Amino acid sequence: MSTRVVITGLGCVTPLASTVGRFWSLLLAGERGIAPLERFDPTGLRNDKAGEVKHWQFAPRDYGLDAAPSLATQFALYSARQALADAGLPASLEDLRAGAVLASNFGGADRWEEYVDSFLGGDPRGDLFRGFRFDEATRLFRERLKITGPTHLVSMACSSGTAAVGLAGDLLRAGRCDVALAGGHDCLAPTLLAGLSNLRTITADDIKPFSADRSGTLFGEGAAHLVLETLDSARSRGARVYAEVAGWWENNNGYHLTAPDPGAEGMTSVVAGCLRASGVAAEEVDYINAHGTGTEYHDPAETLAIKNVLGPRAHQIPVSSIKGALGHLMGAAGAIEALATALAISDGHVPPTANYTEPDPECDLDYVPNRGREQDVRVALSISAGIGGSNACLALRRAE
Repeated sequence: MSTRVVITGLGCVTPLASTVGRFWSLLLAGERGIAPLERFDPTGLRNDKAGEVKHWQFAPRDYGLDAAPSLATQFALYSARQALADAGLPASLEDLRAGAVLASNFGGADRWEEYVDSFLGGDPRGDLFRGFRFDEATRLFRERLKITGPTHLVSMACSSGTAAVGLAGDLLRAGRCDVALAGGHDCLAPTLLAGLSNLRTITADDIKPFSADRSGTLFGEGAAHLVLETLDSARSRGARVYAEVAGWWENNNGYHLTAPDPGAEGMTSVVAGCLRASGVAAEEVDYINAHGTGTEYHDPAETLAIKNVLGPRAHQIPVSSIKGALGHLMGAAGAIEALATALAISDGHVPPTANYTEPDPECDLDYVPNRGREQDVRVALSISAGIGGSNACLALRRAE
């Protein structure tokens, strides 16, 4: 019998809130964390709004650091500590066979901006240069959380966070560790938003997933981490279990930098593959946390993929995108969406698609408009699709 993997701890930093309980209550209520940018001047960007973490405070000494790391790494350390505490585990994992799989699209993007300013100002600061390296978070997880097992960082565009959870589950099933942190982290910065503005994926209006008047996405920042461990380990500790990681799948349709392929073959294949890998039948699925970016072509393609795999049942189950509340959290998107999916199973509520405004004949499923609802969820999927064609899908189920 294969090793069963469960989720026993959750932690997050989001534009809505930086504790899981507060995040979940605001999300279910349909609140939104989209607002004008305050940390830097958005002049010249396609939109001056984003999912920015407001009023952020970080105390380096609490983590044994002399100076603060990059903002994205701050988010990562903070949410990881939350997840460990929620799981009833110590902040130092040196006495456990622990591993980690992290995800990020842009690493310490804020430090890149600071380094360029220092260089052009004639005083290049090496510490800032080191701060935007992608391995900063994994290094500090090893040093400060004392994770001595396998430690990885994946960067697969917008599917990264989902893949991190799936890969962490694989490590546990392979017996390479007994507990694993899985999650993603990213922060907003002018250069990355300039690039995304140039791709024209950013709307000049507002993010409206699955709505007929959608015109693009908005980005956000933050982090989310989940503690995964074997079911035997969780039971031996008497730990609370949010959900079981039934399985996952990934692929790459490689069709276009930003657009989905015709007929949604890539997303159809990844959802079908996830069901096969998880041993889940289409009729068992009770909820889908969709990628739902609010772009013109993606939302109908994702809708089609869901219908291709689930058939008539697709119209009977709730499907929602939490990006309407948070924006697209980049490397953290799949992780926060996995966290929300686990909460849907454990709490018996599904989150809404915030800022849903107008039905679209091409997007004709139940998108849980604007307010969450009570729902018995035994099996759920979380779908991610990334720039360049990278797709990932995660299946969670109630642990019994």
